[in-house]
Amino acid sequence: MDIKHIQKAITHQTSGKIPYLIQITREAKDKYGDMLLHDYYNKDVMSAYEKGSIGKCDAIYMSIGNHALGVSVPWWTWYDAKKYAESFDPPSYMPKAKGIGSYTEYEDYTKFIKENFGCYICDFIWGSHFEKAYFARGIENFLADMATEQEFAQELLDTIIRKNMVMLENIVTNENVDGILLGSDWGSQKSLLMSPVTWRQMIQPGEQKEYDLIHRYMKDVWVHSCGNVQSILPDLSEMGVNVLNPVQPECMDIYEIKKSFGSVLTFWGGISTQKTLPYGTAEEVKKEAEKVITNMSVNGGYICAPSQEIQNDVPYDNLRALIDVARYYGNI
Repeated sequence: MDIKHIQKAITHQTSGKIPYLIQITREAKDKYGDMLLHDYYNKDVMSAYEKGSIGKCDAIYMSIGNHALGVSVPWWTWYDAKKYAESFDPPSYMPKAKGIGSYTEYEDYTKFIKENFGCYICDFIWGSHFEKAYFARGIENFLADMATEQEFAQELLDTIIRKNMVMLENIVTNENVDGILLGSDWGSQKSLLMSPVTWRQMIQPGEQKEYDLIHRYMKDVWVHSCGNVQSILPDLSEMGVNVLNPVQPECMDIYEIKKSFGSVLTFWGGISTQKTLPYGTAEEVKKEAEKVITNMSVNGGYICAPSQEIQNDVPYDNLRALIDVARYYGNI
């Protein structure tokens, strides 16, 4: 799990290896995990797993050869937001929050992974900003808030960013971590869930604060947003995003965005999880994976992966076909 291949991809260099980071849903791991551990047996990984030093999920990811490992971090959640979405009208108060997770366990685990496997470690923070707001208010209510109750919506977003910045301050000092992923789904299948103007006014300033903090500690900024976010790719490029995920081919022309933004953004994803992986044949998965890898990895800037986590409706032969292609181009 050589760290330099991910680093070279992010800095748009070629290394002769195309790194990959394949994610699998919990249900799919329950269904296929034992088979994957058997078919991609790794002595060192299994030794660590059997000793209880790593969990089954990470044992699967390291066995299949992922060049990076995503880890959970101490973060925060809403404490009293159950009634926050009950009314269409915005509440007169900000919801309360509580911290979750252990810093000691997080730091010890990342240290163990770095010292024993040397891979690129990325903190995975899902639902970090916009999603956090609509988790509290409900998606319909919060989109309406952004349109008709902008003062309230902005206060909620700013409250989230203030909490995020405190939590980020506590994890960016972890010397074993190389990048931090922030996730908020801004897109639908066809476009942003809001206008680009609204995104720039209400979402962008808070995101920029987070990206700047992460960069000050010399870590890479990874951003996850489902859907078609092509209209804000110039903004994300200028804001300093290093890696964009999941790059859904059903939503955007991935080869066009590679042509337009491939010199500044590294793309992680791009292989269809809505069509080819669940409904195609193993040969069709192989052909699509090879096409995506060879086109998206020109001049670096690509991390091979499906455009979402592998779900349990994907046949095992198709999952194997994807992993085997990734391993071939990753020279594993």
